[in-house]
Amino acid sequence: MASTLRNIHDHNVIGSEDTVYRYLCPVKKTGSIIGKGGEIAKQIRSETKSNMRINEALPGCEERVVTIYSTSDELNHFGDDGELVCPALDALFKVHDMVVADIDHDNNDDDDDDDDGNDDELGEKQTVTVRMLVPSDQIGCVIGKGGQVIQNLRNETNAQIRVIKDNLPACALTLSHDELLQIIGEPLVVREALYQVASLLHDNPSRFQHSLLSSSSSMHQPGGMLMSAALNRNYAVHRDITDAREFCVCFICPAENVGGVIGKGGAFINQIRQETGANIRVNTSETDKDDCIIFISSKEFYEDQSPAVNAAIRLQQRCSEKVGKDTNDLAISTRLLVSSSQIGCLIGKGGAVISEMRGVTRANIRILQKEDVPKIAREDEEMVQITGNPDAAMKALTQVILRLRANSFEMDHGLVLLPTSFPYIPQVTESSSKSKYAKRDDYSKLNSNSKRRTHV
Repeated sequence: MASTLRNIHDHNVIGSEDTVYRYLCPVKKTGSIIGKGGEIAKQIRSETKSNMRINEALPGCEERVVTIYSTSDELNHFGDDGELVCPALDALFKVHDMVVADIDHDNNDDDDDDDDGNDDELGEKQTVTVRMLVPSDQIGCVIGKGGQVIQNLRNETNAQIRVIKDNLPACALTLSHDELLQIIGEPLVVREALYQVASLLHDNPSRFQHSLLSSSSSMHQPGGMLMSAALNRNYAVHRDITDAREFCVCFICPAENVGGVIGKGGAFINQIRQETGANIRVNTSETDKDDCIIFISSKEFYEDQSPAVNAAIRLQQRCSEKVGKDTNDLAISTRLLVSSSQIGCLIGKGGAVISEMRGVTRANIRILQKEDVPKIAREDEEMVQITGNPDAAMKALTQVILRLRANSFEMDHGLVLLPTSFPYIPQVTESSSKSKYAKRDDYSKLNSNSKRRTHV
Protein backbone atom coordinates (compact mmCIF):
# COMPACT_ATOMS: atom_id res chain seq x y z
CA MET A 1 0.00 0.00 0.00
CA ALA A 2 2.79 2.41 0.89
CA SER A 3 4.48 2.07 -2.49
CA THR A 4 1.17 2.56 -4.26
CA LEU A 5 0.56 5.78 -2.37
CA ARG A 6 4.06 6.94 -3.20
CA ASN A 7 3.43 6.25 -6.88
CA ILE A 8 0.22 8.23 -6.99
CA HIS A 9 1.19 11.21 -4.88
CA ASP A 10 4.96 11.59 -5.16
CA HIS A 11 5.73 12.49 -8.76
CA ASN A 12 9.41 13.06 -8.00
CA VAL A 13 10.44 9.55 -6.92
CA ILE A 14 11.16 6.44 -8.97
CA GLY A 15 11.57 3.30 -6.88
CA SER A 16 14.18 0.63 -7.53
CA GLU A 17 11.50 -1.88 -8.59
CA ASP A 18 9.32 0.53 -10.57
CA THR A 19 8.75 0.18 -14.29
CA VAL A 20 10.19 3.10 -16.27
CA TYR A 21 9.97 3.93 -19.97
CA ARG A 22 11.52 6.93 -21.70
CA TYR A 23 9.76 7.39 -25.01
CA LEU A 24 11.15 9.91 -27.50
CA CYS A 25 8.34 11.97 -28.94
CA PRO A 26 9.02 14.18 -31.98
CA VAL A 27 8.84 17.81 -30.88
CA LYS A 28 6.19 18.55 -33.48
CA LYS A 29 3.95 15.76 -32.10
CA THR A 30 4.11 16.58 -28.40
CA GLY A 31 0.95 18.65 -28.62
CA SER A 32 -1.02 15.47 -29.24
CA ILE A 33 0.02 14.05 -25.85
CA ILE A 34 0.08 17.28 -23.82
CA GLY A 35 -3.12 19.00 -24.90
CA LYS A 36 -4.22 22.49 -23.97
CA GLY A 37 -3.02 23.27 -20.47
CA GLY A 38 -1.77 19.68 -20.15
CA GLU A 39 -5.28 18.21 -20.22
CA ILE A 40 -4.45 15.16 -22.36
CA ALA A 41 -1.39 14.28 -20.30
CA LYS A 42 -3.40 14.61 -17.09
CA GLN A 43 -6.07 12.33 -18.54
CA ILE A 44 -3.48 9.66 -19.42
CA ARG A 45 -2.09 9.79 -15.90
CA SER A 46 -5.55 9.57 -14.37
CA GLU A 47 -6.83 6.73 -16.59
CA THR A 48 -3.71 4.57 -16.25
CA LYS A 49 -2.77 5.45 -12.64
CA SER A 50 0.79 6.02 -13.83
CA ASN A 51 3.12 9.00 -13.57
CA MET A 52 4.30 10.88 -16.63
CA ARG A 53 6.80 13.69 -17.00
CA ILE A 54 7.61 15.49 -20.23
CA ASN A 55 11.06 17.01 -20.55
CA GLU A 56 11.41 20.56 -21.78
CA ALA A 57 12.50 20.75 -25.41
CA LEU A 58 16.23 21.22 -25.79
CA PRO A 59 17.28 23.66 -28.51
CA GLY A 60 18.59 21.71 -31.47
CA CYS A 61 16.93 18.45 -30.39
CA GLU A 62 14.00 17.25 -32.48
CA GLU A 63 12.62 14.98 -29.75
CA ARG A 64 11.35 15.36 -26.19
CA VAL A 65 11.70 12.66 -23.57
CA VAL A 66 8.41 11.40 -22.15
CA THR A 67 9.24 9.60 -18.90
CA ILE A 68 6.50 7.17 -17.87
CA TYR A 69 6.76 5.23 -14.62
CA SER A 70 4.72 3.32 -12.05
CA THR A 71 4.89 0.57 -9.49
CA SER A 72 3.52 -2.87 -10.28
CA ASP A 73 1.33 -3.05 -7.19
CA GLU A 74 -1.72 -2.19 -9.26
CA LEU A 75 -2.44 -3.78 -12.65
CA ASN A 76 -4.50 -2.46 -15.55
CA HIS A 77 -6.53 -4.33 -18.14
CA PHE A 78 -4.79 -3.91 -21.49
CA GLY A 79 -5.85 -4.64 -25.06
CA ASP A 80 -8.85 -6.51 -26.41
CA ASP A 81 -8.18 -9.60 -24.29
CA GLY A 82 -7.92 -7.60 -21.06
CA GLU A 83 -4.40 -8.78 -20.22
CA LEU A 84 -3.17 -7.42 -16.89
CA VAL A 85 -0.17 -5.12 -17.22
CA CYS A 86 1.53 -2.49 -15.06
CA PRO A 87 0.19 1.08 -15.33
CA ALA A 88 3.37 2.36 -16.99
CA LEU A 89 3.05 -0.07 -19.91
CA ASP A 90 -0.60 0.90 -20.32
CA ALA A 91 0.37 4.60 -20.41
CA LEU A 92 3.26 3.93 -22.80
CA PHE A 93 0.86 2.55 -25.39
CA LYS A 94 -1.63 5.37 -24.94
CA VAL A 95 1.19 7.81 -25.67
CA HIS A 96 2.47 5.75 -28.59
CA ASP A 97 -0.99 5.36 -30.14
CA MET A 98 -1.63 9.10 -29.92
CA VAL A 99 1.69 9.94 -31.57
CA VAL A 100 1.13 7.40 -34.37
CA ALA A 101 -2.45 8.62 -34.87
CA ASP A 102 -1.11 12.16 -35.23
CA ILE A 103 1.40 10.95 -37.84
CA ASP A 104 -1.42 9.15 -39.70
CA HIS A 105 -3.42 12.37 -39.67
CA ASP A 106 -0.54 14.30 -41.21
CA ASN A 107 0.04 11.64 -43.86
CA ASN A 108 -3.64 11.57 -44.80
CA ASP A 109 -3.62 15.34 -45.25
CA ASP A 110 -0.53 15.10 -47.45
CA ASP A 111 -2.19 12.43 -49.62
CA ASP A 112 -5.58 14.17 -50.02
CA ASP A 113 -4.69 15.68 -53.38
CA ASP A 114 -3.12 12.45 -54.67
CA ASP A 115 -5.88 10.00 -53.65
CA ASP A 116 -6.07 7.27 -56.29
CA GLY A 117 -8.34 4.86 -54.43
CA ASN A 118 -5.54 2.54 -53.30
CA ASP A 119 -5.76 3.34 -49.59
CA ASP A 120 -5.11 -0.26 -48.52
CA GLU A 121 -1.96 -0.46 -50.60
CA LEU A 122 -0.73 2.87 -49.26
CA GLY A 123 -1.48 1.76 -45.71
CA GLU A 124 0.65 -1.37 -46.16
CA LYS A 125 3.62 0.78 -47.17
CA GLN A 126 3.40 3.11 -44.20
CA THR A 127 6.15 2.79 -41.64
CA VAL A 128 6.48 4.27 -38.18
CA THR A 129 9.50 4.67 -35.94
CA VAL A 130 9.71 4.27 -32.17
CA ARG A 131 12.77 5.53 -30.32
CA MET A 132 13.39 5.04 -26.61
CA LEU A 133 16.26 5.84 -24.28
CA VAL A 134 17.43 2.87 -22.20
CA PRO A 135 20.22 2.87 -19.57
CA SER A 136 23.25 0.80 -20.52
CA ASP A 137 22.79 -1.63 -17.63
CA GLN A 138 19.24 -2.42 -18.81
CA ILE A 139 19.67 -2.69 -22.58
CA GLY A 140 21.28 -6.13 -22.24
CA CYS A 141 17.89 -7.72 -21.59
CA VAL A 142 16.82 -6.63 -25.07
CA ILE A 143 20.05 -7.68 -26.78
CA GLY A 144 20.69 -10.98 -25.03
CA LYS A 145 23.84 -13.09 -25.05
CA GLY A 146 25.47 -12.85 -28.45
CA GLY A 147 22.51 -10.77 -29.68
CA GLN A 148 20.17 -13.77 -29.52
CA VAL A 149 17.21 -11.99 -27.88
CA ILE A 150 17.14 -9.04 -30.27
CA GLN A 151 17.50 -11.36 -33.25
CA ASN A 152 14.56 -13.46 -32.04
CA LEU A 153 12.51 -10.28 -31.65
CA ARG A 154 13.33 -9.30 -35.23
CA ASN A 155 12.35 -12.73 -36.52
CA GLU A 156 9.12 -12.93 -34.53
CA THR A 157 7.86 -9.42 -35.28
CA ASN A 158 9.47 -8.61 -38.66
CA ALA A 159 10.40 -5.22 -37.23
CA GLN A 160 13.75 -3.51 -37.71
CA ILE A 161 15.15 -3.28 -34.16
CA ARG A 162 18.47 -1.57 -33.49
CA VAL A 163 20.44 -0.48 -30.45
CA ILE A 164 22.43 2.70 -31.16
CA LYS A 165 25.31 3.76 -28.92
CA ASP A 166 26.82 6.67 -30.86
CA ASN A 167 25.51 10.05 -32.01
CA LEU A 168 22.78 10.01 -29.39
CA PRO A 169 20.22 12.84 -29.23
CA ALA A 170 21.03 15.78 -26.97
CA CYS A 171 18.33 14.68 -24.51
CA ALA A 172 20.20 11.47 -23.64
CA LEU A 173 21.64 11.30 -20.12
CA THR A 174 25.35 10.74 -19.58
CA LEU A 175 24.80 9.68 -15.96
CA SER A 176 22.99 6.48 -16.89
CA HIS A 177 25.07 5.94 -20.06
CA ASP A 178 21.95 5.94 -22.20
CA GLU A 179 21.65 3.93 -25.37
CA LEU A 180 19.03 4.41 -28.05
CA LEU A 181 16.54 1.66 -28.89
CA GLN A 182 14.94 2.11 -32.30
CA ILE A 183 12.08 0.12 -33.82
CA ILE A 184 10.95 0.66 -37.43
CA GLY A 185 8.21 -1.06 -39.39
CA GLU A 186 4.53 -1.07 -40.26
CA PRO A 187 2.30 0.22 -37.44
CA LEU A 188 1.06 -3.18 -36.19
CA VAL A 189 4.52 -4.72 -36.47
CA VAL A 190 6.06 -1.90 -34.46
CA ARG A 191 3.31 -2.12 -31.86
CA GLU A 192 3.98 -5.83 -31.30
CA ALA A 193 7.73 -5.28 -31.11
CA LEU A 194 7.25 -2.39 -28.68
CA TYR A 195 5.08 -4.58 -26.45
CA GLN A 196 7.72 -7.31 -26.30
CA VAL A 197 10.51 -4.84 -25.64
CA ALA A 198 8.46 -3.04 -22.97
CA SER A 199 7.79 -6.38 -21.26
CA LEU A 200 11.51 -7.14 -21.13
CA LEU A 201 12.30 -3.71 -19.69
CA HIS A 202 9.54 -4.18 -17.12
CA ASP A 203 11.15 -7.42 -15.93
CA ASN A 204 14.66 -5.92 -15.79
CA PRO A 205 14.72 -2.50 -14.06
CA SER A 206 17.85 -0.33 -14.24
CA ARG A 207 19.91 0.45 -11.17
CA PHE A 208 20.15 4.05 -12.47
CA GLN A 209 16.42 4.68 -12.65
CA HIS A 210 16.15 6.42 -9.27
CA SER A 211 18.13 9.30 -10.84
CA LEU A 212 16.16 9.60 -14.09
CA LEU A 213 13.95 12.38 -12.73
CA SER A 214 16.92 14.26 -11.28
CA SER A 215 17.54 17.71 -12.74
CA SER A 216 21.11 16.68 -13.42
CA SER A 217 23.67 19.00 -14.92
CA SER A 218 24.49 16.07 -17.19
CA MET A 219 21.04 16.31 -18.74
CA HIS A 220 22.53 16.35 -22.19
CA GLN A 221 25.45 14.86 -24.02
CA PRO A 222 28.58 17.05 -23.82
CA GLY A 223 29.69 19.17 -26.72
CA GLY A 224 26.19 19.97 -27.94
CA MET A 225 25.64 23.14 -29.95
CA LEU A 226 22.81 25.54 -29.37
CA MET A 227 20.70 25.30 -32.48
CA SER A 228 17.90 27.41 -33.82
CA ALA A 229 14.60 27.06 -32.01
CA ALA A 230 12.96 28.48 -35.11
CA LEU A 231 13.62 25.39 -37.22
CA ASN A 232 10.30 23.74 -36.33
CA ARG A 233 8.07 26.77 -36.41
CA ASN A 234 5.86 25.94 -39.38
CA TYR A 235 4.69 22.41 -38.68
CA ALA A 236 1.59 23.28 -36.63
CA VAL A 237 -1.02 22.93 -39.36
CA HIS A 238 -3.61 21.39 -37.02
CA ARG A 239 -3.11 23.70 -34.03
CA ASP A 240 -5.31 26.55 -32.96
CA ILE A 241 -3.29 29.76 -33.26
CA THR A 242 -5.21 31.16 -30.29
CA ASP A 243 -3.37 28.62 -28.10
CA ALA A 244 -0.06 30.36 -28.86
CA ARG A 245 1.09 32.83 -26.21
CA GLU A 246 3.78 35.46 -26.01
CA PHE A 247 6.51 34.54 -23.56
CA CYS A 248 8.93 37.21 -22.40
CA VAL A 249 12.26 37.33 -20.57
CA CYS A 250 13.35 40.70 -19.22
CA PHE A 251 17.02 41.14 -18.30
CA ILE A 252 18.35 44.13 -16.36
CA CYS A 253 21.62 44.80 -18.14
CA PRO A 254 24.41 47.14 -16.97
CA ALA A 255 24.37 50.10 -19.36
CA GLU A 256 28.04 49.61 -20.17
CA ASN A 257 27.31 46.08 -21.42
CA VAL A 258 24.88 47.20 -24.10
CA GLY A 259 27.57 47.50 -26.74
CA GLY A 260 28.48 43.83 -26.26
CA VAL A 261 24.83 42.81 -26.50
CA ILE A 262 24.31 44.74 -29.73
CA GLY A 263 27.67 44.09 -31.36
CA LYS A 264 29.35 46.17 -34.03
CA GLY A 265 26.70 47.59 -36.31
CA GLY A 266 24.11 45.40 -34.57
CA ALA A 267 25.84 42.24 -35.81
CA PHE A 268 25.57 40.17 -32.62
CA ILE A 269 21.99 40.98 -31.66
CA ASN A 270 20.85 40.43 -35.25
CA GLN A 271 22.64 37.07 -35.30
CA ILE A 272 20.81 35.94 -32.16
CA ARG A 273 17.50 37.17 -33.57
CA GLN A 274 18.06 35.22 -36.78
CA GLU A 275 19.33 32.03 -35.14
CA THR A 276 16.65 31.80 -32.45
CA GLY A 277 13.64 33.48 -34.04
CA ALA A 278 13.11 35.62 -30.92
CA ASN A 279 12.31 39.31 -30.80
CA ILE A 280 15.01 41.20 -28.88
CA ARG A 281 14.79 44.86 -27.91
CA VAL A 282 17.20 47.06 -26.01
CA ASN A 283 15.31 49.59 -23.89
CA THR A 284 16.92 52.53 -22.16
CA SER A 285 15.44 54.52 -19.32
CA GLU A 286 15.09 58.22 -18.71
CA THR A 287 15.29 57.64 -14.96
CA ASP A 288 18.17 55.16 -14.67
CA LYS A 289 21.46 55.80 -16.43
CA ASP A 290 23.22 52.75 -14.95
CA ASP A 291 20.92 50.01 -16.23
CA CYS A 292 18.88 49.19 -19.30
CA ILE A 293 16.38 46.48 -20.19
CA ILE A 294 17.01 43.66 -22.65
CA PHE A 295 13.54 42.49 -23.59
CA ILE A 296 13.30 39.04 -25.26
CA SER A 297 9.99 37.67 -26.48
CA SER A 298 8.38 35.23 -28.87
CA LYS A 299 4.89 33.99 -29.63
CA GLU A 300 4.97 30.23 -29.20
CA PHE A 301 3.15 27.02 -28.42
CA TYR A 302 4.07 25.33 -25.17
CA GLU A 303 5.13 22.07 -26.80
CA ASP A 304 7.63 23.83 -29.09
CA GLN A 305 11.19 24.74 -28.38
CA SER A 306 11.11 28.30 -27.06
CA PRO A 307 12.86 31.00 -29.11
CA ALA A 308 12.78 33.32 -26.10
CA VAL A 309 14.40 30.76 -23.78
CA ASN A 310 17.00 29.95 -26.40
CA ALA A 311 17.91 33.62 -26.91
CA ALA A 312 17.97 34.36 -23.18
CA ILE A 313 20.52 31.63 -22.52
CA ARG A 314 22.64 32.85 -25.42
CA LEU A 315 22.59 36.42 -24.09
CA GLN A 316 22.94 35.72 -20.37
CA GLN A 317 26.65 36.34 -19.93
CA ARG A 318 26.61 39.52 -22.01
CA CYS A 319 23.72 40.86 -19.93
CA SER A 320 25.33 39.94 -16.59
CA GLU A 321 27.70 41.71 -14.27
CA LYS A 322 31.04 40.20 -13.22
CA VAL A 323 31.57 39.72 -9.53
CA GLY A 324 34.71 38.47 -7.79
CA LYS A 325 38.10 40.10 -7.59
CA ASP A 326 40.14 37.73 -9.73
CA THR A 327 39.62 35.46 -12.69
CA ASN A 328 40.14 32.33 -10.59
CA ASP A 329 37.03 33.20 -8.62
CA LEU A 330 34.92 34.45 -11.52
CA ALA A 331 31.20 34.69 -10.93
CA ILE A 332 28.44 36.54 -12.68
CA SER A 333 25.28 38.21 -11.45
CA THR A 334 22.21 37.96 -13.66
CA ARG A 335 19.14 40.09 -12.94
CA LEU A 336 15.64 39.57 -14.32
CA LEU A 337 12.42 41.48 -13.88
CA VAL A 338 9.40 39.29 -13.14
CA SER A 339 5.78 40.30 -12.74
CA SER A 340 4.60 40.16 -9.14
CA SER A 341 1.74 37.94 -10.27
CA GLN A 342 4.22 35.27 -11.45
CA ILE A 343 6.81 35.39 -8.70
CA GLY A 344 5.00 32.80 -6.58
CA CYS A 345 5.87 29.98 -9.01
CA LEU A 346 9.55 30.63 -8.25
CA ILE A 347 9.12 30.66 -4.48
CA GLY A 348 6.75 27.76 -3.85
CA LYS A 349 4.99 26.87 -0.63
CA GLY A 350 7.22 27.76 2.27
CA GLY A 351 10.04 28.58 -0.17
CA ALA A 352 10.24 24.97 -1.39
CA VAL A 353 10.74 25.80 -5.08
CA ILE A 354 13.47 28.40 -4.67
CA SER A 355 15.26 26.14 -2.17
CA GLU A 356 15.16 23.27 -4.66
CA MET A 357 16.54 25.47 -7.44
CA ARG A 358 19.37 26.67 -5.21
CA GLY A 359 20.27 23.11 -4.23
CA VAL A 360 20.14 21.73 -7.76
CA THR A 361 22.06 24.53 -9.48
CA ARG A 362 24.47 25.57 -6.69
CA ALA A 363 23.72 29.19 -7.55
CA ASN A 364 22.58 31.93 -5.18
CA ILE A 365 19.03 32.88 -6.20
CA ARG A 366 17.36 35.85 -4.50
CA ILE A 367 14.07 37.65 -5.02
CA LEU A 368 14.21 41.39 -4.30
CA GLN A 369 11.19 43.62 -3.79
CA LYS A 370 10.24 47.26 -3.39
CA GLU A 371 13.14 49.53 -2.47
CA ASP A 372 15.72 46.86 -3.40
CA VAL A 373 14.58 46.81 -7.03
CA PRO A 374 16.27 49.18 -9.53
CA LYS A 375 14.15 52.17 -10.44
CA ILE A 376 14.06 51.04 -14.07
CA ALA A 377 11.51 48.43 -12.96
CA ARG A 378 7.78 48.99 -13.12
CA GLU A 379 5.53 49.15 -10.09
CA ASP A 380 4.27 45.58 -10.56
CA GLU A 381 7.70 44.01 -11.11
CA GLU A 382 10.13 42.28 -8.76
CA MET A 383 13.72 41.29 -9.40
CA VAL A 384 15.24 37.83 -9.48
CA GLN A 385 19.00 37.93 -8.94
CA ILE A 386 21.15 34.90 -9.80
CA THR A 387 24.79 34.80 -8.70
CA GLY A 388 27.32 32.05 -9.26
CA ASN A 389 29.98 30.77 -11.61
CA PRO A 390 28.88 30.92 -15.27
CA ASP A 391 27.80 27.26 -15.36
CA ALA A 392 25.78 27.45 -12.13
CA ALA A 393 24.24 30.78 -13.18
CA MET A 394 23.20 29.33 -16.54
CA LYS A 395 21.58 26.32 -14.87
CA ALA A 396 19.74 28.61 -12.46
CA LEU A 397 18.56 30.89 -15.27
CA THR A 398 17.29 27.84 -17.14
CA GLN A 399 15.32 26.67 -14.10
CA VAL A 400 13.86 30.13 -13.47
CA ILE A 401 12.72 30.92 -17.00
CA LEU A 402 11.34 27.44 -17.70
CA ARG A 403 9.25 27.65 -14.52
CA LEU A 404 8.03 31.08 -15.58
CA ARG A 405 7.19 29.73 -19.02
CA ALA A 406 5.27 26.73 -17.65
CA ASN A 407 3.39 29.08 -15.31
CA SER A 408 2.49 31.46 -18.14
CA PHE A 409 0.98 28.53 -20.06
CA GLU A 410 -0.84 27.41 -16.87
CA MET A 411 0.87 24.02 -17.01
CA ASP A 412 0.65 21.54 -14.14
CA HIS A 413 4.16 21.58 -12.63
CA GLY A 414 3.93 17.82 -12.12
CA LEU A 415 3.87 17.21 -15.88
CA VAL A 416 7.06 19.05 -16.74
CA LEU A 417 10.56 17.77 -16.07
CA LEU A 418 13.03 20.66 -15.97
CA PRO A 419 16.64 20.28 -17.03
CA THR A 420 19.23 22.51 -15.39
CA SER A 421 21.15 23.28 -18.55
CA PHE A 422 20.91 23.54 -22.29
CA PRO A 423 23.50 22.77 -24.92
CA TYR A 424 24.92 26.20 -25.67
CA ILE A 425 27.77 28.11 -27.26
CA PRO A 426 29.65 29.92 -24.48
CA GLN A 427 29.60 33.68 -24.93
CA VAL A 428 32.29 35.97 -23.57
CA THR A 429 30.85 38.54 -21.23
CA GLU A 430 31.93 42.12 -21.70
CA SER A 431 30.55 43.43 -18.44
CA SER A 432 32.42 45.25 -15.73
CA SER A 433 33.04 44.13 -12.17
CA LYS A 434 31.90 47.53 -10.96
CA SER A 435 28.83 47.43 -8.68
CA LYS A 436 25.98 49.72 -9.60
CA TYR A 437 22.29 50.57 -9.69
CA ALA A 438 20.40 53.07 -7.70
CA LYS A 439 17.53 52.03 -5.48
CA ARG A 440 14.14 53.35 -6.43
CA ASP A 441 13.61 55.69 -3.51
CA ASP A 442 11.17 58.01 -5.24
CA TYR A 443 9.61 55.48 -7.54
CA SER A 444 6.15 56.01 -6.12
CA LYS A 445 6.16 59.43 -7.77
CA LEU A 446 6.22 57.77 -11.18
CA ASN A 447 2.95 56.50 -12.56
CA SER A 448 2.60 53.41 -14.71
CA ASN A 449 2.15 55.50 -17.86
CA SER A 450 5.37 57.45 -17.52
CA LYS A 451 7.84 57.09 -20.38
CA ARG A 452 10.52 55.21 -18.52
CA ARG A 453 11.62 52.94 -21.34
CA THR A 454 12.46 53.98 -24.86
CA HIS A 455 13.48 51.66 -27.67
CA VAL A 456 16.98 51.69 -29.12
